[in-house]
Amino acid sequence: MVEIVERRTIARQRDDVWAALAAFDDISTWAPNVDHSCLTTEQADDIGATRRVQVGRNAMLEEIVDWQPGRELAYSITGLPPVVRSVTNTWRIEASGANSEVTLMSRIDTGPRPAQQLVGRVVGRVLGKASRDMLGGLQRHLEKDPR
Repeated sequence: MVEIVERRTIARQRDDVWAALAAFDDISTWAPNVDHSCLTTEQADDIGATRRVQVGRNAMLEEIVDWQPGRELAYSITGLPPVVRSVTNTWRIEASGANSEVTLMSRIDTGPRPAQQLVGRVVGRVLGKASRDMLGGLQRHLEKDPR
């Protein structure tokens, strides 16, 4: 298992950050690396809600596996190459005065063998960049000047 952790301080209250993350189908409005997103389930705000995301020519399904309002959102990702057994992204929000500390952790399972672990590290680098892009997009979206 490979674990990639990215963090960012966002100059907004935790509830504001949660509102953006909890609008599960709207990720394409703030994540620069997501071209399109939409719900595939009626429910959008609890465990089991699923969205389809388009990243370039790749389509993936993301299903919420942990929902702790105001604190944590985790989702599994399917539709990646078969060499990737599983990927889970977990967003955590912690209040820090007027700011929020936002963490995005990706857990990647490509298998236990050395060659599989090597693939996991390569996939981890790609997902690490994607995480930085998403955190930056979320920060720009939330901190934009309302004027």
